[in-house]
Amino acid sequence: MSEPTTRGADHPPADLLTRQFTLDGLVALRHDLERCAARHGLAGLELYRFVVAVNELTTNAVRHGGGSGHLALWRTGGRLHCRVSDRGTGLPAGHRLQMPPPDAIGGRGLWLARHSVDRLTIDSDDRGTSITVSTRV
Repeated sequence: MSEPTTRGADHPPADLLTRQFTLDGLVALRHDLERCAARHGLAGLELYRFVVAVNELTTNAVRHGGGSGHLALWRTGGRLHCRVSDRGTGLPAGHRLQMPPPDAIGGRGLWLARHSVDRLTIDSDDRGTSITVSTRV
């Protein structure tokens, strides 16, 4: 598993799934993502992990990123990518993706996402956060 990187994100090529979302649409979005990712090569444990990672990102966008977000899913070659973006205030300076203490109430979403996929990149500033995850298909 590679370490997450922070950098400007490229725009995705032709999207397989593009969706604006809020809290009310998260369950339907998760099901649509799972069906689309399966149609484009993911199966079994890899499919499950990818969907869990993206679910954590969409949930974080709603909770911490202003109540809504945007999802884009695309495929390039042998990789499936998903970018989740929000318009929140961005991640705190010096934010690190590490396992929170056992007694912490939250803080596991990004850590879990990072450990569920091959790659995770973060682009965050005071205008919002975009996180892209990808895995081999």
